[in-house]
This record gives sequence, structure tokens and C-alpha cells, in this order.
Amino acid sequence: MSSTLVSNSERFPAAASAGAARRPVRVCFLIEQLLAGGTQLWCLRLIQGLDRSRVAPLLCLLDGEDELSRSLEPSDCPVLRLGVQSLRSPWAFRQAWRLARFLREQRVDVLQVHHADPTYFGLPAARMAGVPRVVHTWYNLGHNLTARDRRLTAFCARFLDGAVANCRACKESCASLTGASPQSIAVLENGVDLDAFASIAPLSPRPEPRPVTGMVANLSPVKEPELLVRAARLVLQTHPHAEFRIAGVGDLQQPLERLIEDLGLRSRFVLAGRVSDIPAFLSDVRIGVLCSRAEGLPHAVLEYMAAGRPSVVTAVGGNVELIRDGVEGLVTPPGDAEGLASALRRMLDDPRRAAEMGAAARRRVAAHYSRDAMLRRFEQFYCDLVSRPRGSFPASTSCVQAGDP
Repeated sequence: MSSTLVSNSERFPAAASAGAARRPVRVCFLIEQLLAGGTQLWCLRLIQGLDRSRVAPLLCLLDGEDELSRSLEPSDCPVLRLGVQSLRSPWAFRQAWRLARFLREQRVDVLQVHHADPTYFGLPAARMAGVPRVVHTWYNLGHNLTARDRRLTAFCARFLDGAVANCRACKESCASLTGASPQSIAVLENGVDLDAFASIAPLSPRPEPRPVTGMVANLSPVKEPELLVRAARLVLQTHPHAEFRIAGVGDLQQPLERLIEDLGLRSRFVLAGRVSDIPAFLSDVRIGVLCSRAEGLPHAVLEYMAAGRPSVVTAVGGNVELIRDGVEGLVTPPGDAEGLASALRRMLDDPRRAAEMGAAARRRVAAHYSRDAMLRRFEQFYCDLVSRPRGSFPASTSCVQAGDP
């Protein structure tokens, strides 16, 4: 095991003295490792886009020693790799002191922790280092927390300054599971790079000979990709030329391949694996699907919307905050293959209406969920957070209120 600080004092000097005028807020993000998806990818995109004159980011990886994580490390901010794979090891205790020293030397103003283990590890280190503010990221509905994690997370919440949720559903989940005051949980929605999808042509209102339904998701149980496979079999009974594709990798790869084979769908259903060019993938897709049983504010749906594609989503978490049933897409009950198939048939039967929903989705994401707007929300949040006295938390800066268009 090893710990590595990927920076140097010449490129990334410690913060100026407390009396320096308009010093950027120094925010350190603590997460297990970097991945090409999920919260890890969101964290990386946030770091890359922050205005360095307002917020100076730092990144700490609890482990981060694998090849993929190393390849994704940003080049324009300090990165500390701790190589901690188990919090119960003696190495973890040594590295906690190292993290505390790093936070102190870099004069970090805010530590933002992501997920359970980074919270347990980072909170005491930050308090030892005298970091003024520690906030927790809450980007799901707590579905993956064990009973032990729920108890520990609720305990840690007493010593946090607050939490950041990416949708109203996550805020409610955080308050319910941790006992935190809703006033200490800010809603700051994610955003998507609109320029990356700008060249994708709007949907044609005319039927297509081989309409493609696509999903961008990790192949994990919470995403329930097998639901789309079962729905596809039902859709093909009335639309035999339809095609289905999933972009993503995960533990369910082989079970899905077997299910596709068992249902006789090999000629109509493609598991595309890891796809680096999502705009290109979505340019061939007519309908976007996300059939999860739990969600925060899903980046995949933001990408569907930016591409001008209507979505069929399950009625969980932030899905229904992005997609209004019958406006930007259709909403179905979770775990219901027949309901999902019925919604897909409605889209395929009325291509003009599907195109209208896709256009509405594109307008909505441009109005509320651009990447630039997300960056400004976070920059303002960090500036407000450090300017307030301890115990005072910035009000939610949600870009959309209930009922807004």
C-alpha cells in the first residue's frame, strides 16, 4: 500500500494567509476512487469546471490506486491518494493522520465527503485539522445502506455542518435517515454539458423502420436492467422491428446475456458495454429508458433530455423531478415490465408525440440543468457556506421549485 500526493508546492501553493483579500474558497472532495460514471464522475466534472478565482478544488481518494482511477485524475488540482482499502486496518489510522496534515497544510475551508466510508474516515480527520466546514453529499435514497451504515451515518450527521442533495427526494431521504434538520440540507441539482449534445438532430415526427430504445446505466441490481429486457420481449410482439441497447457495464452482464438468450432476443437486444461517447450512442436512440428501483437525480436522464430524446422512467427519486408524465416523457411504476412495455408502445405508436416530448425535454434541460448553471450554484454555495457563522447553513438554491415549468 502507498499514499501519494500528486501535486507540488510550486504548482499548488498552500492558501494565502487568512487576511488575504478575496482568497478562493478551498474545497477538498473526499471519495473512494474515480470511476467513469455515478457520483465519482460527477465529482470529477465539478472539479474540472469550477471557477478557480472563486473556488480552489482539491481531491482526496480514500483508495484510488487502481489503473482506471489514476487515469481519470484531474491534472489541474492537488490529488492525494491514500491507498486505504479497509477502515479497520492499522494503515487506515496512519493515513487518517496524513489526511489531517494535508487538510491543515492546504488550509482547506470545506471538506465535502461522498459515501459512507469517506464520511467515517474524513470527518474525524477534518475535525483534527480544524477544517471550518464539513458537508456530506447525499445523492441517492439510502437504498444501499446497511443497518449498521444507517446508524453510523445518523451518528456522523450530528457532527457535520450539513449536507448537499441533488434533488428534493434525496433531501427528504437524508432528513429521514439521519435525523438532520431539513434546513441543513441544500438542494443543488446536477447539470449536463449541453454543448456535447447540441449537434444531435431533433427526432423526426415520422415513424422509423428500426426504432431504437436505449438505456445508459451501470448493470447493477438497483438499475434493474433486466426489466428492460423483459419489456422488450413484450414490445416486440407488436413492434417486431424495434431494437434495444444498453450502454454500461457491471455485475449483471452475464445474467443479462443469459436472459436475452433465453428470451430469444439476441437479434434485437445489444449490450454495448462501456461507451465513452454517450452523445454518439444517443444520436441513434429514439427513446431513453431508466427503469431503476431507486435514484437520485440521474445524469443519464439529463443526457437523454440534452439529446432531445423523450424518456420512459420509473416513478422513483429524482426521475419524476426531471420528467413530467406526458410532457418530457412517460412515468411508470418501478418493477413493472408490462407497464414499461406499455409506455414504450405508446411512444412507438405516436412518433409525432414522442418528438414533441423530446423537444420539451431539451427545452427543460437547457432552462434549468446546464453544466454551467450547476457550477455557478456550487460556487455560490461554497462562498455562502464559509461566510456564515457556525450553525448557519445556506438556504437551498434549487433551480426548480415544485410546479415550475
